[in-house]
Amino acid sequence: MPPADTGASVTDRAAASPQSSPDSSSAAAPDPEAGKLRPGGPGYRRMSFALFAAGVATFALLYSTQALLPAISADLGVSPDQASWTVSAATFGLALGVIPLSAVSERFGRRTLMTVSLSVAALIGLLVPFAPSIDALIALRGIQGVALAGLPASAMAFLAEEVRAKALVAAIGLFVAGNSIGGMSGRIVTGWVAQAWGWRAALAAVGVLAVVCAVVFRLLVPKARHFVSRSVGPRALARTLGKHLADPLLRRLYAIGGLFMTVFGAVYTVIGYRLVSEPFNLPQGIVGSIFVVYLVGTVSSAAAGKLVARVGRRGALYLAVGTTSTGLLLTLSASVGAVLAGLILITAGFFAGHAVASSSVSRTAKTARAQASALYQCAYYVGSSLGGALGAAAFHAVGWEGTVLLGLAALLGAASITLYATRKAVAERRLLHLEKAA
Repeated sequence: MPPADTGASVTDRAAASPQSSPDSSSAAAPDPEAGKLRPGGPGYRRMSFALFAAGVATFALLYSTQALLPAISADLGVSPDQASWTVSAATFGLALGVIPLSAVSERFGRRTLMTVSLSVAALIGLLVPFAPSIDALIALRGIQGVALAGLPASAMAFLAEEVRAKALVAAIGLFVAGNSIGGMSGRIVTGWVAQAWGWRAALAAVGVLAVVCAVVFRLLVPKARHFVSRSVGPRALARTLGKHLADPLLRRLYAIGGLFMTVFGAVYTVIGYRLVSEPFNLPQGIVGSIFVVYLVGTVSSAAAGKLVARVGRRGALYLAVGTTSTGLLLTLSASVGAVLAGLILITAGFFAGHAVASSSVSRTAKTARAQASALYQCAYYVGSSLGGALGAAAFHAVGWEGTVLLGLAALLGAASITLYATRKAVAERRLLHLEKAA
């Protein structure tokens, strides 16, 4: 997406001046990064806090019922796989809405869509606690997921347009860190509030938190300086999506994001059921507090940029797969300490992998970044929906071992895709070396 104002006009006027020579005009080529946000520069901190607040609200709302599933099952008399749809409906709704809303963001702007999306989702969050049945609760959660879709549909493109390329991974890492804080705070708050006043009061508390975050976002988010409005009709949207899907690198990144999220969705949808039952028998408040391990995700996602600089993007993905796999195996233990250590590793690995994959999408797509990011988010949240539903079904049928096996299978897929990319890159480098030698 070309910037609206890169400072080129100033350079052009200088070049046109009688005092300017041809040599000086060619030396003063316009900088496409000029005027974009950078760490330490004006507006960067406000942007960071605004997107951080948006990330908090997104994950707090999206997964607000996840830590409450045992309580919802007991109160409404439904099985774990039925209750899990209160999570999967929201993530599936988001996956369904993210692509069309990305087209809306091209016309009306990223900032506008993010504001409307967050506001509507927060208001629905205030209605969710009054759902009279499991069907009504699932329906409201699906609508809320569609409303939330405008945020991930716009956030990555907003950052790619407004932040300098060298700072992009770090900026996206902060947004993802907000996701982890939202996921953690939402679950901790709902756990303790549910233990004292029930799951409906817990959902109401998350709704109030989301309203506060929406207000903070609107007050702090800077105006877009590099956005250019354009209409995207259905045919143009289909062509753009087809172009992105034809890119082998983007396809691999979409698959990796979806597979990582399959693991994460399965683990965190089911873990509450495991911890409230034998041999742990933990109370709801303690189960909610277990999600403090999301702080690890805050650190690992924010540090993803440094990790990539040290070991490369594929190296970072290998480390993320290995860390997450080790965590899954640890959760098979009957020790609370081992399960907690496993959750820490799963969370660290997942958020690192997600930050690397999502930032790679924004960097790879040179045009229509909103649609490129939307396809990633679609794959990501389809993975979450499948992970939650299949993980709960596996737990209901086999037990926790079934959920772990599902996660390991998904990670094997992510590792295989990364290995294929590594071998392809090595082969291309060898061919280039031979051509130069010839």
